[in-house]
Amino acid sequence: MLMTRALALPAVCVICTVLSVASALAAECQQESFANWLEHFKQEATGLGISQPTIASALNGITYDPAIIARDHSQSVFQQSFEQFSGRMVSPDRLRKGANMLKRYGSILNRIEDRYGVPGEVLVAIWGLESDYGVNQGKYSTIRSLATLAYDCRRAEKFRAELLDALRIIERGDLIAGQMMGAWAGEIGQTQFLPSAYLKFAVDFEGYGHRDLIHSALNALASTANYLKSYGWASGKPWTEGTANFAVLQKWNESEVYAKTVAYFANRLAKEP
Repeated sequence: MLMTRALALPAVCVICTVLSVASALAAECQQESFANWLEHFKQEATGLGISQPTIASALNGITYDPAIIARDHSQSVFQQSFEQFSGRMVSPDRLRKGANMLKRYGSILNRIEDRYGVPGEVLVAIWGLESDYGVNQGKYSTIRSLATLAYDCRRAEKFRAELLDALRIIERGDLIAGQMMGAWAGEIGQTQFLPSAYLKFAVDFEGYGHRDLIHSALNALASTANYLKSYGWASGKPWTEGTANFAVLQKWNESEVYAKTVAYFANRLAKEP
């Protein structure tokens, strides 16, 4: 018993130290109001070369959204099995719609595959899982969500960088701030890119001079193919579990269950008449 208690004491001290540091960080985070934080962020954005019109259009009047923080802090580890998740997500209705999308966008998907090597079945599967083919892209203000998450203590640096990239998307002329509506954690577009990925992989497949992944299914599909190609997608190769292309699907989403569901969905679409 004495040895057990002696060994346990350092662990207790470590836990206490960690909790003390966490409490100190939380207290430090709360010392500055959101309004003051936002002004400092605007100064940082200016220093990084983002123009005043872009900063004003995106950030003036932005307020903190506690509902976003509640969502972020209540996340649980993905615990559904492949059977549970795929059974729910690859529904007969979504499969039917996916088969229709393959036919409707057939010639465009062929052009995308010629350029990037990613088959239409894979792109349509991702499209269906991410936003139900563009129907459910999210209803949250991307700028407000990212600003709220950047102000919060939990993942401040990650979302500060994403907020800067969202401003760069506006600066580049792809979208205006008011158009940037998406998921609560800042993903935007019909296949749900975070701003950093949007900035890096979005393409103007339509040739209209801007990379709009919200209103243009063509741009969203081509950009998704560009993303996968950039991570090593091998044209003409299988994408089932254990293959190199399956590993690329896990670059899209690290969850093995999610990647398996994309692969399964794409295989089902490939077999549709």
